Amino acid sequence: MKDSPQIVAARIEVERRRGRLMATAQELQDRLSPKSLTRNAWQGAKEKGADLAEDAVDAVKARPFTAGGVVAAITMFLAREPLMDLAEKLVGSAKEKTKPKRPRKPAAKQDQTEKTE
Repeated sequence: MKDSPQIVAARIEVERRRGRLMATAQELQDRLSPKSLTRNAWQGAKEKGADLAEDAVDAVKARPFTAGGVVAAITMFLAREPLMDLAEKLVGSAKEKTKPKRPRKPAAKQDQTEKTE
């Protein structure tokens, strides 16, 4: 039994469409592979980071004094513990220099109190 020209044409069309479907499936598999997803996410993050950095540079150029104040405030916040320790040391050493020294008790009185006990 010989196939009619319509059946032959239909089979050719089926094979052509099957080939396109397999190519589409392979393309989807490549797009959804973990390696491709990771690469695309990394590329997107790099582009977003570059955009943010460019915006930050533009903002600093527009208002340099404000940016300097913000940087100083953040630095002081991050270094607050060492700054507090330094301030305590400075205040403590200044108090020691200005604080009058108390006179010591005479040694004789200490000896008498020790004997009476």
